[in-house]
Amino acid sequence: MTYADSIAAALGAIRVNLLRSVLTALGIIIGVGAVIIMISVGAGAQQRVDELIKSLGSNLVLVLPGTTTSGGARGARGSRPTITEDDAIAIQTEIDSVKVAAPVVRGAGQLIFGNRNWSTTIMGVTPEYQEAQNWVIDGGRWFSHQEVKGAAKVALIGETITENMFEPGDDPIGQIIRVKRVPFTIVGTLVPKGETPRGTDMDDTIFVPLSTAKKRLIGGRRLSGRLVSTMYVKSHSADEVDDTVRDMTSLLRQRHKIRPGQPDDFYVRNLSSILEARASSSRVMTLLLAAVASISLVVGGIGIMNIMLVSVTERTREIGLRMAIGARKKDIQNQFLIEAVTLSLIGGLIGIAVGLSGSIGISSLGDWPTVIRPESIVLAFGFAAVVGIFFGFYPARKASRLDPIEALRYE
Repeated sequence: MTYADSIAAALGAIRVNLLRSVLTALGIIIGVGAVIIMISVGAGAQQRVDELIKSLGSNLVLVLPGTTTSGGARGARGSRPTITEDDAIAIQTEIDSVKVAAPVVRGAGQLIFGNRNWSTTIMGVTPEYQEAQNWVIDGGRWFSHQEVKGAAKVALIGETITENMFEPGDDPIGQIIRVKRVPFTIVGTLVPKGETPRGTDMDDTIFVPLSTAKKRLIGGRRLSGRLVSTMYVKSHSADEVDDTVRDMTSLLRQRHKIRPGQPDDFYVRNLSSILEARASSSRVMTLLLAAVASISLVVGGIGIMNIMLVSVTERTREIGLRMAIGARKKDIQNQFLIEAVTLSLIGGLIGIAVGLSGSIGISSLGDWPTVIRPESIVLAFGFAAVVGIFFGFYPARKASRLDPIEALRYE
């Protein structure tokens, strides 16, 4: 009996009991589909983090105000600004590994243009911020150091503001937009960056000169004088980030007159390390989800073994007849093993279709990026084949060891 004959016999047995075969393969179908969907969803999350790392740059460090002590009581982190514009200038000029240092003040406010209004994030920055955050200009220009020095009323806007404040096809550049009732001239628009991992829309932001923001929009007592709320520091390369953090910490402690043993009044965050840690967590979660989904394949394999054992019992006389006319034990074993593997592979093929459809459906209906990786399809399909071989071997072996005489007498 050739392998072609065994495959034909297996397909015939599946076709005779079509409904039972479909129900038997259901566990494989669900398992393969679930593995593909879970890996696709996890890969989509991984891609989103990778894009964010790329947009921010792998050599960016964020400096935030730390805790301060008053009368022996320590306040919460960021309770009082301690970072100044002069700190940024010193870091950029005195630390060789630093490419740019961009001081920032941040707030929120209402925009008005014609009969439209929109609540958004206001960022007071310097020209160095564009380099630090890798912001690409879509149209117009970034404001200059001279405009920062003169507290000019100019602004750049993100895509979300453009979409909500202007008609499609209108050019915002040159238009006058009111920010907290203060008129600003739009001098540039920015290429969209998308969302952060927390879901914050980075394009829903208006950028104005740092001095203008402090004098007219955000300032107040909390950010009086040269104080700023945040500082972005970019190294020349990712390899120099650790040097930047070390040298910057030492310089800021010196400038802020912090004595040995006293805690820092600032906090340094390596953004790329945080995002890479999140990416690593995402990869682990993807593997965990895939492992959980693989349990369905094992359950499906148990179902295949159960049905194959029933099939051996039902076809005992057939087995005896085949042995009587010359079929070897190996032929009987191959016949039932091929039948189990064929059933598993058919379920795997249907499961691939279910997985691909589910991944596309989640991406389109759930507004969640999914990445269908060929290796996940190969992995799921290969696992389905292994399950068919593993759980089909025992019933096939049992069938091949039947006594021909007893099998022919079986009722």
